[in-house]
Amino acid sequence: MTITQLKYTLSVAEHKNFTVAAEHCFVTQPTLSMQIQKLEEELDAKIFNRSKKPIELTPVGEKIVEQAKVIVDESNRIIDIVHQQKGYIGGEFKLGIIPTVMPTLLPMFLKNFTRTYPKVQLVIEELTTDEIIRKLTDGYIDAAIAATPLGNEAIKERVLYYEPFVGLIPNEHRLFSKSKLDVEDLELEDVLLLEDGHCFKNSVINLCKMNKKDDDKKFHLESGSFDTLIKLSKDGLGMTLLPYLNTLDLSEEDKKYLREFNTPPPAREVSLIYHKSQLKMQLIEALKSNIDGIIRGAIAFSDVDIISPIRK
Repeated sequence: MTITQLKYTLSVAEHKNFTVAAEHCFVTQPTLSMQIQKLEEELDAKIFNRSKKPIELTPVGEKIVEQAKVIVDESNRIIDIVHQQKGYIGGEFKLGIIPTVMPTLLPMFLKNFTRTYPKVQLVIEELTTDEIIRKLTDGYIDAAIAATPLGNEAIKERVLYYEPFVGLIPNEHRLFSKSKLDVEDLELEDVLLLEDGHCFKNSVINLCKMNKKDDDKKFHLESGSFDTLIKLSKDGLGMTLLPYLNTLDLSEEDKKYLREFNTPPPAREVSLIYHKSQLKMQLIEALKSNIDGIIRGAIAFSDVDIISPIRK
């Protein structure tokens, strides 16, 4: 039994497909399949039910995979301990980022980080908050950037910035004439929202529910991107709310539709998060320091009202 065989097994368990698992392990599919077959022969047990589509774990396979996670994680920790002792900032670092943060924050720090730490192999994946929590817990990623607080005792949160919500109000909307918004102005059925899976949607719903208005009414439409919400709003289908960083690259024409909130504005807390057992602290500190140095120039807000991303 080898660590490599266990890593291949974990990859198949995650992706439920031998070909995809092999691609993620940077080996050919026959090589991966042969190593897993050797492991099954050594254990005299079938780990996967290959007749199922997608591939499923057998009952004993589920237990083997759980133990394999522990073994692989502990083997990785040996390398992390050595790197930490030497103060070495390098090696592979897997980072998850939620979809509503990825397009705005990543371009701000990525080039600077890779230039400052050329020995770090940064592997970035766009993930929902639920996927991030699962992958942090299972050891598939080292850290993530997400909206917080999450209320998970196993996950540590290091705040990067507070990002205010900004309203985008079309011409014919009842709030267009207002120079600044109040939370009390919002009505849930009047706000265009992101689709399920985006924590920013949950924050907006929680914000609207603070008014105790129309809690049971359904909103008109959901979309997968802020760009679509902006277009729909400009077409007069309703107002929408955007994170502050998403408003910076709007055209001057579109910025006339923006309305900030009166102080303290509702905002989301964006943090660098990681599992409490994480050992790659030198990399985490380097990433946080790098982002801190860049984000201060873009967001100078402190007096805000943090809206939870946890669905109430």
